[in-house]
Amino acid sequence: MKAMILAAGKGERMRPLTLTTPKPLVRVGGVPLIDYHLRALAAAGFTEVVINHAWLGQQIEDYLGDGSRYGLSIQYSPEGEPLETGGGIFRALPLLGDDAFLVVNGDIWTDYDFTSLRQPIAGLAHLVLADNPAHHPTGDFSLLDGQVRDGQPGAQTLTYSGIAVLHPKLFAVCADGAFKLAPLLRDAMAQGRVSGERLHGQWVDVGTHERLAEVEQLIEASY
Repeated sequence: MKAMILAAGKGERMRPLTLTTPKPLVRVGGVPLIDYHLRALAAAGFTEVVINHAWLGQQIEDYLGDGSRYGLSIQYSPEGEPLETGGGIFRALPLLGDDAFLVVNGDIWTDYDFTSLRQPIAGLAHLVLADNPAHHPTGDFSLLDGQVRDGQPGAQTLTYSGIAVLHPKLFAVCADGAFKLAPLLRDAMAQGRVSGERLHGQWVDVGTHERLAEVEQLIEASY
């Protein structure tokens, strides 16, 4: 199974850090955020990774190179103008092949073990859902008997962690350009074709300076 790291965002809420540094290269615990993903993917047995980029993307390529120092082979999908999550993945599909692939948001930090995701999926998508963080108390989706549902009355909601396994067929009706991933997932949920699991462990959506500091504290506490 191949993996894709989404690294095209501008990180506007983390300025001035991201004025000169792409968000995946912002350091936390002395290490760029994207390093944590690459190390975890390699440890889980992944060998081929695709990374999309837009804002200051050449810095990402210059820093990571071909991925050999992580024991990985990295290919890049440059966008120029950001294509949003769905459009970015669609643009990269020729690099990802015909089988299901792992997708990870480049601006999260987690100790999640990716090993369990190297399995075939029965539907179009498999989502990893996290407990709702303080900045997103209403959550995104419900998880019932291993299936992810949208807007299930009375059901507990969880937050999409930015970790998923997707099948290329999810994008069968799409065309090149900027579009979001969520509507595709919701359509697949309505068809009962999205499975899921709950993330047990640490997870932070590193979208602000405050959450970057939260990750620093978690890393310090783990030493």
